Amino acid sequence: MGMEEFDISTVRDEKNLKAVFYHDKCDKYDYLTAVGCGAVAGLIDIFLVGSPGDSKLQTWTDAQVDKAVMVFAKFCGWSPRAGKENSIASAIGFLEKKFPVNYDHRHGADVGGIFDMSTKNHHMKSLGHSPDIIGLFFSILNQFTSTASFLSNGQLITIQTDTFELQGHNFISKLFCGAANWLGHIMSDVAGSSGSSGRGSGIVIPFYELFLLCDFGNFQVGEDRNTLATVATKVFQKGYDARFGLTMAIPVVLCDLLIKLLWAMKHYFYHKKPLAECIPTKKHDDLRIMLIIGDGTLCLMDGADAAIRSGGNWVNFFLRLNIVAWFRLVSLVFREVCIRLGISFPLQKQLDAYIRINEALSLYLSQLAQIDYERFRSETQQYNKLAAMMEKTSSEEDLNIILINEYQALGIPLPYSGSFDDFMNDSSSVLEFR
Repeated sequence: MGMEEFDISTVRDEKNLKAVFYHDKCDKYDYLTAVGCGAVAGLIDIFLVGSPGDSKLQTWTDAQVDKAVMVFAKFCGWSPRAGKENSIASAIGFLEKKFPVNYDHRHGADVGGIFDMSTKNHHMKSLGHSPDIIGLFFSILNQFTSTASFLSNGQLITIQTDTFELQGHNFISKLFCGAANWLGHIMSDVAGSSGSSGRGSGIVIPFYELFLLCDFGNFQVGEDRNTLATVATKVFQKGYDARFGLTMAIPVVLCDLLIKLLWAMKHYFYHKKPLAECIPTKKHDDLRIMLIIGDGTLCLMDGADAAIRSGGNWVNFFLRLNIVAWFRLVSLVFREVCIRLGISFPLQKQLDAYIRINEALSLYLSQLAQIDYERFRSETQQYNKLAAMMEKTSSEEDLNIILINEYQALGIPLPYSGSFDDFMNDSSSVLEFR
């Protein structure tokens, strides 16, 4: 509707005005709830997440990753020696031997000094060590071709390695073994190496390695000026790895869950909606807006804290920046823009279609559940019996007798009185169905 077609007489109060001009359907309490949840998550991010050097939650997430690695190692056959059941170094050492790869170069000397690399950043520069689709692709490629792929100074560098033979009797089995080998090796590195002292260097946050392509910019780091790729590398070397990514995800998940919980409670208790309509999904406009506002509040507090505490040092700034929260905000905004513009993706269309089909089937099943199947069966048997009797009749008189008897059996009064012949001979008679 254009402004020239808008009839102001249809707007009688402020509520109608909001209904005309706003589509998010949020009221002031929804906005306050979203900001409040984002502020709570922001405080947790500032005081409990912080940076890898002072995080209060990092010890807990590191411990959970260590437990996951040991569980995975036991699943793969690791049997710790007596008295060393809790030795993460032993589990890592077992996985390193069980899932060796040909691209596990540790420093610049291992690659002939072609580019700068150290034990603190080789998990970032080696593409096969990335825990994402890019890492999987280059890992399988390197294992099949006996090569190693790296990113350094904004360039993709590939070198030859010793011949590496994958297990398997055909291409498909070798492909599966390559993927399994990649996963096992990732698990051996996610908690650091077996010989590392202290926390050790883990693997990167998914897709964080792409920062190495950003060999541009002029960022102040102490007395030096560095490119974005160099800054990202220094940040990773200080512990900004996948384990710390899990730590950063805690306030993000908490903000998301709090908003969805309070939204569902409001719709159920205040708006008196059926429980099925109180399930948080992206089809609810107000919920999507609340999630954007909540995560935006979290990012605003996170960015302000990083800027204040960095002291103008970009490495310190990025160390305190919650990249998980910012990625979540960008994805929420991008999704909302696509929805508002009517842009959807084929996979999402199929998912939406399956959701609608499931809802229709659920409604149909609920209607079927209300059917009295015993009564339906008995009535069907009675109708079948009547049809069989009618087929066996040989005269109109017999058919009339069967129909009259069935009327009486069903308790249905006849629409006429007396005999049918007398009724038909009386021109003033009228059929009365009761």
